[in-house]
Amino acid sequence: MDHLEHCAALDAEVIRFSNAFGRSEPRRPVPTCPGWSVQDLATHVGQVHRWAERLVRVRAPVRIAASEMDLDRGPPTPAWMVKGGTDLLATLRGSDPDVEMWAWGADQHVRFWSRRQLHESLIHRIDLQLAGATEPTAEANVAADAIDEFLVNLSSAATFSPGVRELKGHGGRLAFTELDGGSRWVVALEPAGISVTRHDLTADAELEASALELLLVLYRRRPLRQAEVVQRGDRDLLHFWFDHSALE
Repeated sequence: MDHLEHCAALDAEVIRFSNAFGRSEPRRPVPTCPGWSVQDLATHVGQVHRWAERLVRVRAPVRIAASEMDLDRGPPTPAWMVKGGTDLLATLRGSDPDVEMWAWGADQHVRFWSRRQLHESLIHRIDLQLAGATEPTAEANVAADAIDEFLVNLSSAATFSPGVRELKGHGGRLAFTELDGGSRWVVALEPAGISVTRHDLTADAELEASALELLLVLYRRRPLRQAEVVQRGDRDLLHFWFDHSALE
C-alpha cells in the first residue's frame, strides 16, 4: 500500500470508529486497553489524530509533545472524532509523502504518518468492537500491511516500550505467515536486537493464520491460546517473543 492508499483506508477507519463510538456506552470498559473506558479510548484516538496532523503540517524535524500544542481536546463525540480525522486526512493528502520529517519509526518521512495513523485507528476500532463483544473485522490487505508496519517499527518502539529492549538473542528466528495473501516475515533475534526480512528462510518457531487473526495475536488483542493459529517449533521462543514485544 502507498501513501494515498493508506489515506483512503484511514478515511474509512475514521468513519468506522466514529460510528462504533456512537453506538457504544461511554463508560463501558475496554478489556484490551486495561484501565480505559470507551470514552478514554475515543479521547486518545481523537487527540492522536490532532497531534499527528500538527506534526505533519509543520513538518516537525523533532518530536513535539501534544502537551506543547494547543489542540482541541474534546469532549469526545462522534462529530469531534470525524473532525479530527478529516483534518488529518486533508493535511496528509495535501503533503508530499517523500518529504523528510520526524517520526518515531524507521521511515522518517510524511508517509510514515499516513500508514501509522491508519493502523493506530484500525487497532483501536477493533478495541471498540471487542469491548462490545463484536467479532472484529478488517480487509485482509490492510491487516497484512498492519502486520508489516508493526514488525518494521518494533525496534524503534524500544524508546517507549521497555520490554522491546530485551528482544535480543543469538540468531533464533521466528516466522509469521498470513494465509490470505501468503506474506511471510522472518524475525531474527540478534545480540543487538531484532532484524526483519521477507526472505523465505527457515525458522525455529512459526505462526500461521489469516491476516486478521495474526494481527490480533501480534497486537495482543487475542490470546494465542484462543486464536485460530497454527504453531510450529520452539514454544519457548514464541513465549519469549510475546513476553517482550508489546507496544506500550
